[in-house]
Amino acid sequence: QVQLVESGGGLVQPGGSLKLSCAASGFTFSNARMNWFRQAPGKVAEWVAGIGSDGRMIMYAASVKGRFAISRNNAKSELYLQMNDLKPEDTAVYLCGPSAGTRGQGTQVTVSS
Repeated sequence: QVQLVESGGGLVQPGGSLKLSCAASGFTFSNARMNWFRQAPGKVAEWVAGIGSDGRMIMYAASVKGRFAISRNNAKSELYLQMNDLKPEDTAVYLCGPSAGTRGQGTQVTVSS
């Protein structure tokens, strides 16, 4: 079955950086457009970034454009999210998946001084 395991979250100060990873299995990763989502406490889940199956067609939410970078390694079936210049409002659980209805359990990112 589809498995998506996110990692790399943690506590970071404002202005800091983190790189998230997502290990995928159970489907043909190299054929799938992949996304990062995030959900903050008490808020609706938000789409953050997406990348085409071949690594092109990259798009970002306005709130993270210029600070976050999505990438993938099809040989390893892994998805990444490099997050720079983190802000307190980036605090959320970050989840990966080919769609909003198919995501992993997530990794917590907390931005606080």
